[in-house]
Amino acid sequence: MDSLVMVVALGAVVAGFVQGLSGFAYGLVAMSFWAWTLEPRLAATLAVFGSLTGQIIAAVTVRRGFDVKALLPFVMGGLVGIPLGVALLPRMDMDWFRLVLGSLLVVWCPAMLFAKHLPKITAGGRIADGVVGMAGGVMGGLGGFTGALPTLWCTLRGLEKDAQRAIVQNFNLSMLLVTMGTYLASGIVTRSMLPMFGVVAVAMLVPTLMGARLYIGISEAAFRKIVLGLLTASGLAMLVASVPKLLARIL
Repeated sequence: MDSLVMVVALGAVVAGFVQGLSGFAYGLVAMSFWAWTLEPRLAATLAVFGSLTGQIIAAVTVRRGFDVKALLPFVMGGLVGIPLGVALLPRMDMDWFRLVLGSLLVVWCPAMLFAKHLPKITAGGRIADGVVGMAGGVMGGLGGFTGALPTLWCTLRGLEKDAQRAIVQNFNLSMLLVTMGTYLASGIVTRSMLPMFGVVAVAMLVPTLMGARLYIGISEAAFRKIVLGLLTASGLAMLVASVPKLLARIL
């Protein structure tokens, strides 16, 4: 039990700092620690709780305002996607869970690293924004990964740093509130999880505040390369752990 608490706390510390700095990625960072030791439902619930806690802290410490017209399509799409993700969560198999998460990390993280070299996407308008928001909602229902796809999309749209953070931060906050409410209403959150909620909240508080304070002064590009490189390595490790087992089950 002590080792489990340490793993949960370590994941919360690192993920809290990254989220405080960047405004997203709590779920992805935390899951790179937790997917190895926690069962999927507990890991997903802790990721949503930690992501929501971090977004509330960010809303107070890193205020960026928002453009309602720009944000609305993402939110409307996300509200459609969340129930789909929540419905999939209880049926999640650990090996498939690692495969999906590992694949997401391996595909998404390098894409984010090289996104600045890709042409800006101007087509699709609000409809495309809504589809991306729906995909973010599905990922949010699966474990608090609401910000991954919208962040990549905003980067490919060529939005400036603060404009992107405003959309992603407010989208994450609204989606995570709905996701946690859905988890509570559907019985996914249990009393046995509450002590781990406390561990996550305590462990991530100071790192999140530190990350938020560094947001303006630090070189975001350099830090992003380090974080995304580590996440890519975590994704590869998850694929190595899950693919042989799945192949053995299939064959």
